[in-house]
Amino acid sequence: MEHIDLSRIKCMKSYGSKARHTIARCYALSKIWQKALDIKAHYIIEVISENFDKLPENEKEKVLIHELLHVPFSMGGGFKHHKNYVTRKRVELLHREYKQKVYK
Repeated sequence: MEHIDLSRIKCMKSYGSKARHTIARCYALSKIWQKALDIKAHYIIEVISENFDKLPENEKEKVLIHELLHVPFSMGGGFKHHKNYVTRKRVELLHREYKQKVYK
């Protein structure tokens, strides 16, 4: 995921969400806001405290990888969709690569 500009990614934790099965969400700054504010696209990854906090560390890492996979190569404000790209198989592969790099 070398295309990701970390200066344009923000992570936030929310509390009190009524979302039962949602662990995290990814938001993008739309084109209209980008033009109005004269800035490049930014992305926010929101983790839902009630669902995210109780996960084991490995699963938390996978959730964050999953959300980062939604960010397209252009980082232009759009999203990559689940079909054929944001998949469990890809998340597992990237998580294994991440673990290998961290524990070298």
